[in-house]
Amino acid sequence: MSRIELNNVMKRYGSVEVLRDINLDIQDGEFIVLVGPSGCGKSTLLRMIAGLEPISGGDFLIDGERMNDLRPRERDIAMVFQSYALYPHMDVARNMGFSMEIRKDPVAERKSRVEAAAKTLGLSALKDRLPRALSGGQRQRVAMGRAIIREPRAFLFDEPLSNLDAALRVEMRLEIARMHQRLGATMIYVTHDQVEALTLADRIVVLNGGDIQQVGTPLDLYERPANKFVAQFIGSPTMNILPTSSQPTGLGLPNGGHLAVPAGSQIQQVSELGVRPEHIDIVTTDDGDLTGVADVVERLGSDTNIYVQVDGVGSVLVRRSGNLSVKTGDRLGLHLQRDSIHLFNSGGTRLVHGTV
Repeated sequence: MSRIELNNVMKRYGSVEVLRDINLDIQDGEFIVLVGPSGCGKSTLLRMIAGLEPISGGDFLIDGERMNDLRPRERDIAMVFQSYALYPHMDVARNMGFSMEIRKDPVAERKSRVEAAAKTLGLSALKDRLPRALSGGQRQRVAMGRAIIREPRAFLFDEPLSNLDAALRVEMRLEIARMHQRLGATMIYVTHDQVEALTLADRIVVLNGGDIQQVGTPLDLYERPANKFVAQFIGSPTMNILPTSSQPTGLGLPNGGHLAVPAGSQIQQVSELGVRPEHIDIVTTDDGDLTGVADVVERLGSDTNIYVQVDGVGSVLVRRSGNLSVKTGDRLGLHLQRDSIHLFNSGGTRLVHGTV
């Protein structure tokens, strides 16, 4: 497989810049996931790598070779789209091997590769079926098999599971993870689904407004987000953000509470505090950093989500394991776990983690 480098890559449509100074070094065999809100440029970046969109500036290299001006078929990259794009009149085997067929590769070699890909993806018993006789998950497996057979330098995935229902998404997510383990291939995957990003990626690239906000492992982004955008984008449910005020010995909370902060913690720059719903404990009102009234209680079986209307703040989400005996209207105390608090300045940059 291959190492991919993006050096100061940019994309313009006329005078509008949609991607700016994208710098990314993808190691051989690495699984990279691009995430971000709609319009952030993640699919555009993937299409630029594939050669489906021209690069407006910078350099795109595979194993040190500049790819900017090469046509898509010359880049030796396979792409799996959101749409399966299977030929309806061809059976599974021919759909998977059609790229070799049009290249006039030897029949024996084509058959061997189809057999190997079908075995890898659990399609051996379905090779004679037409696409209309397949489920959505099976069709997506065929599309992935078509990519595998090419034995490309890298695989690109553009939201391949978006058309599947929840159960099939889980099944196919596991299939893609297994495929990466078996092939050891370089893969770049675009999604808006956090679960896909957190479970599949070796590293996640978070994009917003055409810029890379942070690159890191799933745990890096969850535990040490670079800024408020990443903090709220990664993690489900999203992080709670509370306004704070600096005081001589710490931080003031909106309800008049106080958090002691060690010396040298840049408290003069802190304007907001972030804490994830799973890092808030329910305590007595006398022991709470914040107090409020349970507004909505969601019982999920394994977890309980409690939306608490906190005095002077508004809604704060608390997530606790198991089925808590909390009812709507209960008055609660909330304790913020000190080693899981994030502090942000007025520009949204994280200043301190784990020192409150």
